[in-house]
Amino acid sequence: MDIFLYYPWLFPALAALFGLIIGSFLNVVIHRLPIIMEREWQNECAESFPDAQIEKPQGTYTLSTPRSTCPSCNTQLRIRDNVPVVSWLLLRGKCAHCSTPISPRYPLVELLSGGLCFILASHFGFSYFSVALLFFTFTLIAATFIDLDTMLLPDQLTLPLLWAGIGLSLTEISPVTLTDSIIGAMAGYLTLWSVYWAFKLTTGKEGMGYGDFKLLAALGAWLGWQYLPMIILLSSLVGLVFGLIQLRLQKRGIDKAFPFGPYLAIAGWLSLIWGDQITHWYFSTILGVV
Repeated sequence: MDIFLYYPWLFPALAALFGLIIGSFLNVVIHRLPIIMEREWQNECAESFPDAQIEKPQGTYTLSTPRSTCPSCNTQLRIRDNVPVVSWLLLRGKCAHCSTPISPRYPLVELLSGGLCFILASHFGFSYFSVALLFFTFTLIAATFIDLDTMLLPDQLTLPLLWAGIGLSLTEISPVTLTDSIIGAMAGYLTLWSVYWAFKLTTGKEGMGYGDFKLLAALGAWLGWQYLPMIILLSSLVGLVFGLIQLRLQKRGIDKAFPFGPYLAIAGWLSLIWGDQITHWYFSTILGVV
């Protein structure tokens, strides 16, 4: 659009505002999607094993139903209580009705969403692919926090992300060619799948979940197979450092499992924005190749 050429600051500003608004919705997704998945599993088990007398979930529970309420006093939230960041600050981080503290993670997710959208829009400028990358970012944020909370990476997030990456290449909206996108998806999945089975055959334990395979496949579809080595290396380094910190804070042993999906998401997003600079730095500084 010509308006973004005349006012280059406009697209980053609108992207940041859009990110704040969607960030509020992402908090709903992060909280409700695992519950929706659990209710679906209960319903499937009840239908598949009627003799087990498994109770089916009652009522309707979706991303929009029922309306959001305070988990403590169960009072329905007003529209003015859901204004991104501002409501939390005006309420001083407490419920307006019962004064129960509201987790600071809610405004932090909103700020994270808005901030990442601003960086992305400033870096790439306006294009249809940049708009698609905003939703790419939203999906990674939701997947990251769901995995941190539940150690699950929902197919409802990873599979649409995978097919969207391939679809954008197919329609030539993405700068990644269709061949590179498909190879990236295949190589991403098979790489972690191979590591999983090598680890399991060696130790008899499962080192990661299938959701990690699908997430790396999705990243390969969006960025192309060329970025996979960087994503795997960065995620391994970040995962090692922060995984140990997380286990230490939780006072758990090093043999305990921790989610790997968040580090794949972080590595994928960093590779998207600064992949070329990281590659140039690595070859020039570490390997001494100009």
